Amino acid sequence: MGEQQAIQRLKNNDIGGLEFLVMRYQVKAVHTAYLITRDLGLAEDVVQDSFLQAYRSINGFDAARPFEPWFMRSVVNASVKVMQKSARQVQVGDDAEELFSQLAERVESVESQVESSEVQSQIWDAMQKLSPRQRAVIVQRYFLEMSEKEMAVESGAAAGTIKWLLNAARERLRGLLERSEE
Repeated sequence: MGEQQAIQRLKNNDIGGLEFLVMRYQVKAVHTAYLITRDLGLAEDVVQDSFLQAYRSINGFDAARPFEPWFMRSVVNASVKVMQKSARQVQVGDDAEELFSQLAERVESVESQVESSEVQSQIWDAMQKLSPRQRAVIVQRYFLEMSEKEMAVESGAAAGTIKWLLNAARERLRGLLERSEE
């Protein structure tokens, strides 16, 4: 079964089409939600709810367009909404370290590994201090590798708004990182 067939099955009220989409997008969706929520359990709940919401609203989805951007936008929005609602800062856990440990394995020297680990820790600490919306635009741009134009189209916001949000998030992140170096 392909993506188009799965979507058509969902549009025909056949929940069997959801299995294909879950298998294909769940890992990336959980990573995305985790980078925003900083809580693996919460990220998994957000993604599960997003899949159920996709099932309920699939008739509004234009099957001529790719599913992934539409779905990932709902994951990002749900993650931001959950964080804004809870208005809490989530502590970085072991799962965050695991994501960055894969990058550290690629570094050649011990000194570089130590330096890389320190930089990763500083970045995670700084990301924690960003607002959920700022974390979301950073995740969309650098984890999901979306262009500013794609971000604007998917969020329904003006391109200028996205540029402003992304710039503000980068400036805040840069300032936080500079302060942590001092």
